[in-house]
Amino acid sequence: MTTYDERASLSDLTTTAERVRRSVESVIEGKPEVVRLALTVLLAEGHLLIEDVPGVGKTMLAKTLARSVDCSVRRIQFTPDLLPSDITGVSIYDQQRRDFEFKPGAIFAQIVIGDEINRASPKTQSALLESMEERQVTIDGQTYELPSPFMVVATQNPVEMEGTYPLPEAQRDRFMARVSMGYPSPEAELQMLDVHGSVSPLDDLQPVAHAHDIVKLIDAVRTVHVADAVRRYAVDLVAATRNHPDLRLGASPRATLHLLRAAKASAALSGRDYVLPDDLQALAAPVLAHRLLPTAQAQLNRRSADQVVRDILQRTPVPQAAPPAGPLYGQQQPGTRRL
Repeated sequence: MTTYDERASLSDLTTTAERVRRSVESVIEGKPEVVRLALTVLLAEGHLLIEDVPGVGKTMLAKTLARSVDCSVRRIQFTPDLLPSDITGVSIYDQQRRDFEFKPGAIFAQIVIGDEINRASPKTQSALLESMEERQVTIDGQTYELPSPFMVVATQNPVEMEGTYPLPEAQRDRFMARVSMGYPSPEAELQMLDVHGSVSPLDDLQPVAHAHDIVKLIDAVRTVHVADAVRRYAVDLVAATRNHPDLRLGASPRATLHLLRAAKASAALSGRDYVLPDDLQALAAPVLAHRLLPTAQAQLNRRSADQVVRDILQRTPVPQAAPPAGPLYGQQQPGTRRL
């Protein structure tokens, strides 16, 4: 049971998150589920991979989220000639001081936008591994902490293969979730033309939250309760990917942790201080699918990783709700699913 102060923090979370959501949706038309997932990843201290064809608003979503929150923002345009030092920074010898001085790279920001991340070489992509997992950068034996909050929002085009390098498994595993924008509905596209046809949608966008507000909201998400049965359900979902006949590589233990953190953030955004199995089910595909490698036979049968995740959700038993409590404080109505 959470305390009064924790419930107040969760109330503040929903209020602030609603302001950010409205701000982002004023630019990104007709994609409420994508905007919610981006907010979920931000509050769960994760990183987001946006994968889709050109022109559907991948970079615009990242820039809009960054501008809606008053955080430091750096954008990296990934190209084949980009060097690891361009991302992490480099030590330069200062002749006046007769000592080396560290010049921070583009990764030293609270929200880092990596545009077309799969256009950089694997060597450059690996420069993100330490920063995304440990939130620090090590240069010449010296470790530098990254600011908080810290989030990498990367985009990639899965269709064009010329001049691109597929993300290695270690890189994909560090992204908490992957989302596809998809084409807007005709109504949303028409509204986009009416509102943003003559001016840039980012010109009048102002921050609606501060960095320290996001840090407080992240702390509030950590207080969300997860019952033992729900934890076991998360482990069962991830373990099923390691034994599925259509997969040659299942999800890692890091995926289990990311799934649970994302579920806690999703529950908090819904105004709850506890996680339901429904939260895990809604996030299973975005959190797990990009980490899975289908077998050659599954690819021949056109079985995608998302289809395998849906199959696992249907086969994995869902934990049952606890029986209603007695006539004491905390009594629940029959049919509720709080665990």
